[in-house]
Amino acid sequence: MSDNSVGSKVSVFLVGLGIGALVGILFAPKSGDETREYLTGKADEGREFAQKKARELRERAEDLIERSKEIMSRQKDALSSAVDAGKDTYRKESKAS
Repeated sequence: MSDNSVGSKVSVFLVGLGIGALVGILFAPKSGDETREYLTGKADEGREFAQKKARELRERAEDLIERSKEIMSRQKDALSSAVDAGKDTYRKESKAS
């Protein structure tokens, strides 16, 4: 899943949360205090959801960075080995000539 689609999903969630809150206020069958308490609870849920997703994205990014470092290290080792083998072959061929 790309980061762009995750950000898009979070944006859609937040817009939906706002629209839902507005509709809830307009058509609330409860008193003002009950409605504010309900909206505060929903806002807390939305904040917790956003924090959870941010943590998950951070962990995923850390994992990707770590894997990238490992891959780069292996590629560096392979390239160094290839260069060393090329140098050895060149020296052998130079001496043979």
